[in-house]
Amino acid sequence: MLDYDREAARYDATRGGDARAEAAAEAVERLLPEGARVVVDVACGTGIVTARLRRPGRRVAGVDRSAGMAGVAASRLPGAVVRGDAARLPLADGSADAVTIIWLLHLLDLAGSAAVLAQAARALRPGGALLTTVDKSAAAYRTGDDVAALVGPAGDAHTPPPSDALDRVLEVGSGLGLRMAGRTTFAGLGQGRSPRGWREVIPESSWGRRMDAAALAELGSRLGDLPDQDRPRPDPVYTLVALVKQG
Repeated sequence: MLDYDREAARYDATRGGDARAEAAAEAVERLLPEGARVVVDVACGTGIVTARLRRPGRRVAGVDRSAGMAGVAASRLPGAVVRGDAARLPLADGSADAVTIIWLLHLLDLAGSAAVLAQAARALRPGGALLTTVDKSAAAYRTGDDVAALVGPAGDAHTPPPSDALDRVLEVGSGLGLRMAGRTTFAGLGQGRSPRGWREVIPESSWGRRMDAAALAELGSRLGDLPDQDRPRPDPVYTLVALVKQG
């Protein structure tokens, strides 16, 4: 897994920067409960999205396990960021109107993601909402272009059931008293990859390392045969869902 402490200083610049953060924040706003006064962004990272959620009359806080990330986030939200584990949230029961979890569940195993969802449900008041991204990793290669036609089948074939799959999140959420209440999408601006870019990242990706050498070489060769080797293909489109805690 990425060393987030070391990456914190350059994380935003390598992940779409302000443009992607603005798109993500706008998607969150579309799903936040009306009148939400306490919003907690779990795994807030650098706070680049979290800071965009501040509004008059709304208290926004960030939680992140990485000291490096939390330090950058604190510069954006002074006094409103704490270090903490998403699986052991430093929040009182029923203390939040909304909990947001952007780009975290896909990094965890099944047990870890279930623990994070349980903590979010515990922290929500009845009627509060959990907002989380789902199916994050697959979005990168489900972009409907010539690269996706090659990468998609390989990625799907060598990826175990993701911990952030929508059906699984809904199933775990149902057991926690959470019901799906909304869904939206947003673009990962600036994250579309070129054929050459895919050839470079696949061997080091989690699913690329599961491919045998011959299959990996064949995929690389076919990607190398595509035109416009350095032209980024369409940006991935991410899915965000809202699950409301039943009273």
